[in-house]
Amino acid sequence: MDRATSAAPASALPDAPERGVAKVAALRPRNAATLIVLDRTKRTPKILMGRRHASLAFMPGKFVFPGGRIEPGDRLMPVAGALSARASDALALRVPRASHGLGRALALAAIRETYEETGLMLGTREYGPPETTPEGSWQAFREAEILPDLEALHFIARAITPPGRPRRFDTRFFAVDRKAVAHEVPDVVTPDSELVELAWVTFAEARQLDLPRITGLVLTDLEAQVAGNLAPYLPIPFYYESRSKGQRETL
Repeated sequence: MDRATSAAPASALPDAPERGVAKVAALRPRNAATLIVLDRTKRTPKILMGRRHASLAFMPGKFVFPGGRIEPGDRLMPVAGALSARASDALALRVPRASHGLGRALALAAIRETYEETGLMLGTREYGPPETTPEGSWQAFREAEILPDLEALHFIARAITPPGRPRRFDTRFFAVDRKAVAHEVPDVVTPDSELVELAWVTFAEARQLDLPRITGLVLTDLEAQVAGNLAPYLPIPFYYESRSKGQRETL
Protein backbone atom coordinates (compact mmCIF):
# COMPACT_ATOMS: atom_id res chain seq x y z
CA MET A 1 0.00 0.00 0.00
CA ASP A 2 1.10 3.58 -0.62
CA ARG A 3 2.54 5.38 2.36
CA ALA A 4 3.41 9.04 2.79
CA THR A 5 5.11 10.67 5.73
CA SER A 6 5.03 14.31 6.77
CA ALA A 7 6.20 16.16 9.83
CA ALA A 8 3.59 17.30 12.32
CA PRO A 9 4.12 19.57 15.32
CA ALA A 10 4.92 17.65 18.48
CA SER A 11 2.04 19.39 20.22
CA ALA A 12 -0.33 17.76 17.74
CA LEU A 13 0.60 14.26 18.80
CA PRO A 14 -1.10 12.28 21.55
CA ASP A 15 0.17 13.43 24.93
CA ALA A 16 3.20 15.26 23.57
CA PRO A 17 5.54 16.27 26.44
CA GLU A 18 5.38 19.93 27.42
CA ARG A 19 8.51 22.06 27.16
CA GLY A 20 10.56 22.19 30.31
CA VAL A 21 9.12 18.94 31.65
CA ALA A 22 11.74 16.25 32.31
CA LYS A 23 11.13 13.06 30.39
CA VAL A 24 10.65 9.80 32.23
CA ALA A 25 12.14 6.53 31.05
CA ALA A 26 10.63 5.46 27.72
CA LEU A 27 7.99 2.78 28.01
CA ARG A 28 6.95 0.31 25.35
CA PRO A 29 3.50 1.31 24.04
CA ARG A 30 0.70 -1.12 24.84
CA ASN A 31 -1.70 -2.23 22.13
CA ALA A 32 -5.07 -0.52 22.56
CA ALA A 33 -8.19 0.21 20.56
CA THR A 34 -11.02 2.71 20.65
CA LEU A 35 -14.41 2.83 18.97
CA ILE A 36 -16.21 5.86 17.55
CA VAL A 37 -19.95 5.29 17.27
CA LEU A 38 -21.54 7.41 14.52
CA ASP A 39 -25.18 8.45 14.25
CA ARG A 40 -25.86 9.38 10.62
CA THR A 41 -29.67 9.27 10.74
CA LYS A 42 -29.82 13.07 10.40
CA ARG A 43 -28.20 15.41 7.88
CA THR A 44 -25.58 16.43 10.45
CA PRO A 45 -23.73 13.37 11.83
CA LYS A 46 -23.20 12.94 15.56
CA ILE A 47 -20.58 10.97 17.46
CA LEU A 48 -20.62 9.42 20.91
CA MET A 49 -18.10 10.80 23.41
CA GLY A 50 -17.59 10.24 27.11
CA ARG A 51 -16.04 12.35 29.85
CA ARG A 52 -13.42 10.55 31.94
CA HIS A 53 -13.58 10.61 35.72
CA ALA A 54 -11.63 13.52 37.19
CA SER A 55 -9.70 11.21 39.56
CA LEU A 56 -8.17 9.05 36.82
CA ALA A 57 -4.41 9.27 36.34
CA PHE A 58 -4.61 9.23 32.53
CA MET A 59 -6.49 12.09 30.82
CA PRO A 60 -8.66 13.02 33.83
CA GLY A 61 -11.80 14.94 32.95
CA LYS A 62 -11.17 14.76 29.18
CA PHE A 63 -13.80 13.84 26.63
CA VAL A 64 -12.73 10.75 24.70
CA PHE A 65 -14.02 7.84 22.66
CA PRO A 66 -14.55 4.60 24.62
CA GLY A 67 -11.62 2.20 24.43
CA GLY A 68 -8.76 0.44 26.18
CA ARG A 69 -6.17 -2.33 26.05
CA ILE A 70 -6.46 -5.83 24.63
CA GLU A 71 -7.38 -8.51 27.18
CA PRO A 72 -6.69 -12.25 26.74
CA GLY A 73 -10.36 -13.06 26.10
CA ASP A 74 -10.44 -10.69 23.12
CA ARG A 75 -8.34 -13.19 21.16
CA LEU A 76 -10.84 -15.99 21.82
CA MET A 77 -14.24 -14.40 21.30
CA PRO A 78 -16.21 -15.76 18.29
CA VAL A 79 -17.46 -13.23 15.73
CA ALA A 80 -20.20 -13.06 13.10
CA GLY A 81 -18.19 -11.24 10.43
CA ALA A 82 -14.53 -10.51 9.77
CA LEU A 83 -12.72 -7.23 9.25
CA SER A 84 -12.37 -6.05 5.67
CA ALA A 85 -9.18 -6.97 3.80
CA ARG A 86 -8.27 -3.28 3.67
CA ALA A 87 -8.58 -2.90 7.44
CA SER A 88 -6.69 -6.14 8.13
CA ASP A 89 -3.83 -5.13 5.83
CA ALA A 90 -3.56 -1.62 7.29
CA LEU A 91 -3.62 -2.91 10.86
CA ALA A 92 -0.62 -5.12 10.10
CA LEU A 93 1.51 -2.33 8.61
CA ARG A 94 4.42 -0.96 10.65
CA VAL A 95 3.94 -3.61 13.34
CA PRO A 96 7.12 -5.67 13.92
CA ARG A 97 6.38 -9.38 14.25
CA ALA A 98 2.63 -8.76 14.21
CA SER A 99 0.63 -11.85 15.09
CA HIS A 100 -1.93 -13.12 12.61
CA GLY A 101 -4.83 -12.29 14.91
CA LEU A 102 -3.70 -8.86 16.13
CA GLY A 103 -6.18 -6.84 14.06
CA ARG A 104 -9.06 -9.09 15.08
CA ALA A 105 -8.11 -8.82 18.77
CA LEU A 106 -7.88 -5.03 18.52
CA ALA A 107 -11.33 -4.77 16.94
CA LEU A 108 -12.82 -7.00 19.63
CA ALA A 109 -11.10 -5.00 22.36
CA ALA A 110 -12.75 -1.85 20.98
CA ILE A 111 -16.18 -3.53 21.05
CA ARG A 112 -15.72 -4.94 24.56
CA GLU A 113 -14.43 -1.67 26.00
CA THR A 114 -17.33 0.19 24.43
CA TYR A 115 -19.75 -2.16 26.16
CA GLU A 116 -17.94 -1.88 29.51
CA GLU A 117 -17.83 1.93 29.41
CA THR A 118 -21.15 2.79 27.74
CA GLY A 119 -23.42 -0.27 27.90
CA LEU A 120 -23.66 -0.46 24.09
CA MET A 121 -23.31 -3.94 22.59
CA LEU A 122 -22.15 -3.95 18.98
CA GLY A 123 -23.05 -7.00 16.92
CA THR A 124 -25.93 -9.10 15.65
CA ARG A 125 -28.52 -11.56 16.91
CA GLU A 126 -29.01 -13.14 13.47
CA TYR A 127 -26.87 -16.19 14.27
CA GLY A 128 -27.90 -16.80 17.85
CA PRO A 129 -25.61 -16.70 20.88
CA PRO A 130 -21.90 -17.54 20.63
CA GLU A 131 -21.19 -21.24 21.23
CA THR A 132 -18.24 -20.46 23.48
CA THR A 133 -17.47 -17.27 25.36
CA PRO A 134 -14.37 -16.18 27.32
CA GLU A 135 -14.75 -15.25 30.95
CA GLY A 136 -15.44 -11.65 31.87
CA SER A 137 -17.48 -9.05 30.00
CA TRP A 138 -17.98 -11.27 26.94
CA GLN A 139 -20.35 -13.40 29.03
CA ALA A 140 -22.88 -10.57 28.78
CA PHE A 141 -22.86 -10.92 24.99
CA ARG A 142 -23.72 -14.61 25.33
CA GLU A 143 -26.57 -13.81 27.71
CA ALA A 144 -27.91 -11.21 25.28
CA GLU A 145 -27.43 -13.68 22.37
CA ILE A 146 -25.21 -11.24 20.48
CA LEU A 147 -22.20 -12.03 18.31
CA PRO A 148 -19.76 -9.18 17.64
CA ASP A 149 -19.71 -8.26 13.94
CA LEU A 150 -16.29 -6.98 12.86
CA GLU A 151 -17.48 -6.42 9.31
CA ALA A 152 -19.30 -3.30 10.51
CA LEU A 153 -16.06 -1.66 11.75
CA HIS A 154 -13.95 0.82 9.78
CA PHE A 155 -10.28 1.32 10.69
CA ILE A 156 -9.73 5.08 10.51
CA ALA A 157 -6.52 6.02 12.38
CA ARG A 158 -3.58 4.91 14.50
CA ALA A 159 -1.57 6.88 17.07
CA ILE A 160 1.33 6.09 19.40
CA THR A 161 1.81 8.12 22.56
CA PRO A 162 5.28 9.75 22.31
CA PRO A 163 8.11 8.83 24.69
CA GLY A 164 8.29 10.70 27.96
CA ARG A 165 4.84 9.86 29.30
CA PRO A 166 4.16 7.59 32.30
CA ARG A 167 1.69 5.61 30.15
CA ARG A 168 2.02 4.90 26.44
CA PHE A 169 -0.42 3.28 24.03
CA ASP A 170 -0.36 2.18 20.41
CA THR A 171 -4.01 2.97 19.75
CA ARG A 172 -6.10 1.98 16.74
CA PHE A 173 -9.25 4.01 16.13
CA PHE A 174 -12.28 2.25 14.66
CA ALA A 175 -15.60 3.76 13.59
CA VAL A 176 -18.98 2.05 13.44
CA ASP A 177 -22.50 3.17 12.59
CA ARG A 178 -25.00 3.38 15.44
CA LYS A 179 -27.26 0.94 13.59
CA ALA A 180 -24.73 -1.77 14.54
CA VAL A 181 -25.79 -1.44 18.20
CA ALA A 182 -27.79 -4.60 18.94
CA HIS A 183 -28.51 -3.97 22.62
CA GLU A 184 -27.99 -1.31 25.27
CA VAL A 185 -27.53 -1.97 28.98
CA PRO A 186 -28.74 0.98 31.09
CA ASP A 187 -27.04 2.67 34.04
CA VAL A 188 -23.47 1.73 33.10
CA VAL A 189 -22.35 5.36 33.27
CA THR A 190 -22.44 6.64 36.86
CA PRO A 191 -20.63 9.33 38.88
CA ASP A 192 -18.17 6.63 40.01
CA SER A 193 -17.52 4.90 36.67
CA GLU A 194 -14.60 5.46 34.29
CA LEU A 195 -16.81 7.57 32.04
CA VAL A 196 -19.07 9.80 34.11
CA GLU A 197 -20.98 11.36 31.21
CA LEU A 198 -21.96 10.39 27.67
CA ALA A 199 -22.87 12.86 24.94
CA TRP A 200 -23.96 12.60 21.30
CA VAL A 201 -22.36 15.63 19.67
CA THR A 202 -21.76 17.03 16.20
CA PHE A 203 -18.19 17.53 15.01
CA ALA A 204 -18.49 21.25 15.73
CA GLU A 205 -19.80 20.60 19.23
CA ALA A 206 -17.08 18.03 19.90
CA ARG A 207 -14.36 20.59 19.16
CA GLN A 208 -15.72 22.79 21.95
CA LEU A 209 -15.17 20.03 24.52
CA ASP A 210 -12.05 19.46 26.62
CA LEU A 211 -10.28 16.98 24.32
CA PRO A 212 -6.88 15.29 24.26
CA ARG A 213 -4.74 16.54 21.36
CA ILE A 214 -4.95 13.30 19.42
CA THR A 215 -8.73 13.18 19.74
CA GLY A 216 -8.97 16.55 18.01
CA LEU A 217 -6.76 15.32 15.16
CA VAL A 218 -8.73 12.12 14.72
CA LEU A 219 -11.97 14.10 14.69
CA THR A 220 -10.70 16.02 11.67
CA ASP A 221 -9.63 12.81 9.95
CA LEU A 222 -12.96 11.16 10.75
CA GLU A 223 -14.99 14.09 9.47
CA ALA A 224 -13.19 13.84 6.12
CA GLN A 225 -13.80 10.09 5.99
CA VAL A 226 -17.49 10.48 6.86
CA ALA A 227 -17.77 13.02 4.03
CA GLY A 228 -16.37 10.29 1.80
CA ASN A 229 -18.91 7.78 3.18
CA LEU A 230 -16.11 5.84 4.92
CA ALA A 231 -14.96 4.45 1.58
CA PRO A 232 -12.26 1.75 1.95
CA TYR A 233 -9.81 3.51 -0.35
CA LEU A 234 -9.53 6.63 1.87
CA PRO A 235 -6.15 7.15 3.58
CA ILE A 236 -5.66 6.00 7.16
CA PRO A 237 -3.41 8.37 9.16
CA PHE A 238 -0.74 7.09 11.54
CA TYR A 239 0.57 9.54 14.16
CA TYR A 240 3.84 8.94 15.99
CA GLU A 241 7.04 10.65 17.05
CA SER A 242 10.48 10.09 15.52
CA ARG A 243 13.63 11.84 16.72
CA SER A 244 11.52 14.19 18.81
CA LYS A 245 9.48 15.28 15.80
CA GLY A 246 5.83 14.53 15.26
CA GLN A 247 5.03 12.53 12.16
CA ARG A 248 1.85 11.82 10.24
CA GLU A 249 2.13 8.83 7.96
CA THR A 250 -0.56 7.47 5.68
CA LEU A 251 -1.22 3.74 5.81
